[in-house]
Amino acid sequence: MPGGDQELGSYYVGVDVGTGSVRAALVDQRGILLAFADQPINQWEPQFNHHEQSSEDIWVACCIVTNKVVQGIDLNQIRGLGFDATCSLVVLDKQFHPLPVNHEGDSHRNIIMWLDHRAVNQVHRINETKHSVLQYVGGVMSVEMQAPKLLWLKENLRETCWDKAGHFFDLPDFLSWKATGVTARSLCSLVCKWTYSAEKGWDDSFWKMVGLEDLVADNYSKIGNQVLPPGTCLGNGLTPEAAKDLGLPAGIAVAASLIDAHAGGLGVIGADVRGHGLACEGQPVTSRLAIICGTSSCHMGISKNPIFVPGVWGPYFSAMVPGFWLNEGGQSVTGKLIDHMVQGHAAFPELQAKATARCQSIYAYLNSHLDLIKKTQPVGFLTVDLHVWPDFHGNRSPLADLTLKGMRMTGHSLSPSASAVSHSPSSSPVTGLKLSQDLDDLAILYLATVQAIAFGTRLIIEAMESAGHSISTLFLCGGLGKNPLFVQMHADITGMPVVLSQEVESVLVGAAILGACASGDFASVQEAMARMSKVGKVVFPRREDKRYYDKKYQVFLKLVEHQKEYASIMKGD
Repeated sequence: MPGGDQELGSYYVGVDVGTGSVRAALVDQRGILLAFADQPINQWEPQFNHHEQSSEDIWVACCIVTNKVVQGIDLNQIRGLGFDATCSLVVLDKQFHPLPVNHEGDSHRNIIMWLDHRAVNQVHRINETKHSVLQYVGGVMSVEMQAPKLLWLKENLRETCWDKAGHFFDLPDFLSWKATGVTARSLCSLVCKWTYSAEKGWDDSFWKMVGLEDLVADNYSKIGNQVLPPGTCLGNGLTPEAAKDLGLPAGIAVAASLIDAHAGGLGVIGADVRGHGLACEGQPVTSRLAIICGTSSCHMGISKNPIFVPGVWGPYFSAMVPGFWLNEGGQSVTGKLIDHMVQGHAAFPELQAKATARCQSIYAYLNSHLDLIKKTQPVGFLTVDLHVWPDFHGNRSPLADLTLKGMRMTGHSLSPSASAVSHSPSSSPVTGLKLSQDLDDLAILYLATVQAIAFGTRLIIEAMESAGHSISTLFLCGGLGKNPLFVQMHADITGMPVVLSQEVESVLVGAAILGACASGDFASVQEAMARMSKVGKVVFPRREDKRYYDKKYQVFLKLVEHQKEYASIMKGD
């Protein structure tokens, strides 16, 4: 019943495929999670910068979690299903069977993950074309987008993969196809990661210029020639076969999907903020920036008119919220970076033992330890002599520079092995280190890393505002949003209040909003957002600390300036 007058017994299932796990939730029409389940998924790294997964593994995990969340529920009350996933590349043959994306010929591993950086050479050549489509990705295409990965497959796995391929899916679109048998793609995936234009469609000249003209020849059937807005109901809904696998009723509405970060944006950015003392209460939704923080961080800002921000992806029309242009900033492997810095420290075994003894997570323990050692000063001041540049996996935004892993000053690198470290050209600089390696040092290094990520967010916001955005409030969700230190540092360093959702699993709420829209229970995505997104907590910045963070930000900017100087010196004659 459009307009939101449906009874409270209407439920929606949201499925979120992240980097390391699949999660599902049963959500009601108010956006409240009634059940939750998660299941880990496999990853392979056959060589440095090659990251692979299996679409079959992922589908099995989807089935496990959906069956769990609907246990004991009257299935007739389930009205819709929505998927979101990482923007990884799934490769299938003409009969929809998996194809290998690796030199080993293992067809089970048929996904090139979003964080895979094997196509560095290819993306450099694509960027050298300076084709007009690049203006919609901040002027520089990322190695994490799909065109360079497709070109890598063509140039490196021609016989075993490229020539046999019938379908290249973004992972969110693979899931909706698996559920419905409909090969239509989501506007979100194609616009954000494949150079599709919501207004003009595919640009033949781009694909021909970069050496992928064979995708044009068959009217783009391999990468998508039917494109639908997120939340649109696909085909005849859930197929009987998929319904049996997922434990859901056949025929329920299945929505055109979203990329995971965009689902998080959908789940938070439309919340009713009345009564919380926020500047954005009297401002348009364009004054809000959604930050989705998990393995990586994504910064979602929308506008009524297109805004071109150098080094920031977009503008993408209707890629997240219908009728609005989206700009997407990002920081690669932020969550993974924090884990890496902490787990690689000499005091990590001691931290594990003490956290376990207190029945705390290692990060809850570190936060309490910082409170213990800060004495009378604000906790953030503990890093007065310690500064970190966080781009261990290159800079996505706003510098859009893969080489900004920096200089090897401390030996830190995300590489998994000693040999990979020694051959990696660079890693991020850390200044202010001492000979001591105790738990205090680990806690302060952890704090400096969290601050560095927040300074990176400030840099992205400044780039967006310089180009024409006007941002007053941050809406934060994802795994790192559960860490109070991470949240407070983002408030203090950006000088903006941070809104946390009532439901911490905002990405799953976003996926469920898609299912709700597909069911017809809401008249629009905007209505569903307003009804199903709710403010839980607001964290305000400590204004009295502003001068300190302004000074640290100056140092932060000097770090990247110096990295470039060092690189220039070493490249000189």
